[in-house]
Amino acid sequence: MTNGILKGKKGIIFGALDDKSIAWKVAERCAEEGAQIVLTNAPVALRMGGIYDLAKKLNTEVIPADATSVEDLENLLARSMELMGGKIDFMLHSIGMSVNVRKKKEYTDLNYEWMKTTLDVSAISFHKLMQTAMKMDAMNEWGSILALSYIAAQRVFPDYSEMAEAKALLESFARSFGYHWAKKAKVRVNTISQSPTVTTAGSGVKGFTDFFGYADKMSPLGNADALSCADYCVAMFSDYTRMVTMQNLYHDGGFSSMGMAPEILE
Repeated sequence: MTNGILKGKKGIIFGALDDKSIAWKVAERCAEEGAQIVLTNAPVALRMGGIYDLAKKLNTEVIPADATSVEDLENLLARSMELMGGKIDFMLHSIGMSVNVRKKKEYTDLNYEWMKTTLDVSAISFHKLMQTAMKMDAMNEWGSILALSYIAAQRVFPDYSEMAEAKALLESFARSFGYHWAKKAKVRVNTISQSPTVTTAGSGVKGFTDFFGYADKMSPLGNADALSCADYCVAMFSDYTRMVTMQNLYHDGGFSSMGMAPEILE
């Protein structure tokens, strides 16, 4: 069911790779709710997924951008405002990558040059995006910016490796930049800490299948899927949540509040 709660709003969605990705679902739901959007991803990711099929379906454009490049972000924001005829109302940062995890490096034997790349892609890119957008005055007042996080920012999940630090930094940027942007232009910044989700990226984490089942049993409502996360993002982009900022919002079926679940012991 749609209600048109984003009618007239303009947004940029980062990170839609394929139809399993949360960003893909968010783009679809935003369009269904009346928003005008632009899709973007890094050039290498554009060659891997089906983002152009999504763009055709939603009658929109794909603007390639490496989120670690300020020049690319400036071009993305300028072209997006030109295409959509005005400032941006919302943006989703759904970007994360660890070379150490991909190459199966143990947490106690990380390659530090690779770690710098992890932090730049997965977290610092969020600050770069917000700083660039603020300098360009690209966001409308009461705009909403979201980044996708995970509870490993607060708790130890050994196989999540250095991505835990990346998510902790991501959440810190949301709080710190959220303060400055709220004072300057009433733009709100939040992170959503999502359940383990069956996506191309998430499924690549060691032991994902076993942990997915564990989290599902630990969560009173079960794991939140990609579509329900997209619905939550739509709510956060809407005017109904305009006083929510600088928060890390758990969207995990209750997992983050649990200590022990009897189901795990059975």
